[in-house]
Amino acid sequence: MKLLAVDTATEACSAALLIDGDIQQRYKIAPREHSHLILSMIEQLTSEAGITSADLDCLAFGRGPGSFMGIRIAAGVVQGIGFAQELPVVPVSTLQALAFNAMRETGEDKVLAAIDARMQEVYWAGYQRDRSTLECVIEECVSPPDAVIMPESGRWVAAGTGWDSYGGTLTPLCADNISQMLPACFPSAAAIAELAAIEFSKGNTVPVASAVPVYLRDDVAKKKAERSQG
Repeated sequence: MKLLAVDTATEACSAALLIDGDIQQRYKIAPREHSHLILSMIEQLTSEAGITSADLDCLAFGRGPGSFMGIRIAAGVVQGIGFAQELPVVPVSTLQALAFNAMRETGEDKVLAAIDARMQEVYWAGYQRDRSTLECVIEECVSPPDAVIMPESGRWVAAGTGWDSYGGTLTPLCADNISQMLPACFPSAAAIAELAAIEFSKGNTVPVASAVPVYLRDDVAKKKAERSQG
């Protein structure tokens, strides 16, 4: 299987190429440079592997939550390649990819992932390792840091820029449940590629027209409007 993954949802910009289980990645922390870097990263990877986009079996991308412009860049790249080559797509949560990297770094099985959402808010979710994949046990959400609901028990790794930006608020909420802190942990295309490969093997793909960003703020606005109408 040949799978190309991209992620531009946070300060980290990355592309990864998975070929029969082997992953090669280009990765750089470069805020506001993603649109200039991502295509060259893809070109480097495919050129070194001796393939073109026509040889790919699937695409994957960090579908959000994250930077509004960032996830639009990743979605746009995937749509451009996907429509041209008629490829299926696996959208992967950037919070899940972040949790995946934190688990790999620490060897722990539970992660509270939080990304700085700006405007005094965080994107956050909780993940637990379930055999070969990650189960979302605390639903993705966007909220002020003091509204984050922490698990009542267990030991969790706190990972992501949300802990760096709002640790003073978040840490007292869950001090008894945090085993390690990784405030500089980011999602990556390599993590997205591994997670997407599992979903691809199960047939869990979407047509390229459905490869759209997930902003979360839109979802919250819709839910509030629905409640007011009800």
